[in-house]
Amino acid sequence: MQINFIPLEFRRFTSEEQLKRADSFYELCSKRRTVRDFSSEPLQEGLIETIIRTAGTAPSGANKQPWTFVLVTDPEIRKQIRIAAEKEEKLNYEQRFSEEWLDDLEPLGTDWHKPFLEEAPCLIVVFRQDYGFHDDDKTKHYYVMESAGIASGFLVAAIHNAGLVSLTHTPSPMGFLAEILQRPKNEKAFLLIPVGYPKEGALIPDIHRKPLDQILIRK
Repeated sequence: MQINFIPLEFRRFTSEEQLKRADSFYELCSKRRTVRDFSSEPLQEGLIETIIRTAGTAPSGANKQPWTFVLVTDPEIRKQIRIAAEKEEKLNYEQRFSEEWLDDLEPLGTDWHKPFLEEAPCLIVVFRQDYGFHDDDKTKHYYVMESAGIASGFLVAAIHNAGLVSLTHTPSPMGFLAEILQRPKNEKAFLLIPVGYPKEGALIPDIHRKPLDQILIRK
C-alpha cells in the first residue's frame, strides 16, 4: 500500500508571540460560560456551518472522523426535541438521579424544564459514529468516544470564538434524538447543544473554575 505524505504548513512564532497568543486565547476562553437563557434572534447565514466546519478539523482515531453534526433550525423539530427531552429529564429528576447528584446540581439551578431547546434559534446535535460503511460493508472506527469528545470541545470553543453562547446538554437517555432526526443505526447521540445569543438580562450561576494549582501537576 502506497502512503502519501505532503509538506506540513507550520508557522513558528517567537517566544513573545507564543505567550501573547496563549494569553489571548486563555482570556477568550475564560469568559466562556454555559447559558440557559437564549434570545430567539436569528443567526447570520452560514455562521453555524463555518463553526461546524471548524469542529470537523479535530483529530480522530485513524482519521476516521466518527462524527455527524445535525443542525436543527426547524421550530417544529425543536419542539419535538424539547418534549422528548423533558420527558426523560422529568424522570431523571424525580426518579433516576441520586440525592448526591441532585445536591450537586442544586447550585446550578436546573430542573427538568428545558425551554432553551425551543428558544435558541438552532440546536447542534453531535452524533458519534460507532462504525462506518464502505460499499455496504461495516468498517471499524477507533477511539470513537474520545474523538467525538475532542470534536465537541472544538465546537464549543468555535461557538464562543464567534461571539455566541451555548449549553452542553445531555438528556439521558438520548435515543429519542436518533429517532426524531432519522439517523442511521450506526450513529448514537453524543451531545445536544443549543446555540445563539443570550437573552437580555440573562443570568448565570455564581460558580468558579478551579485554579491552575488544582489542575496542574508537574513532574
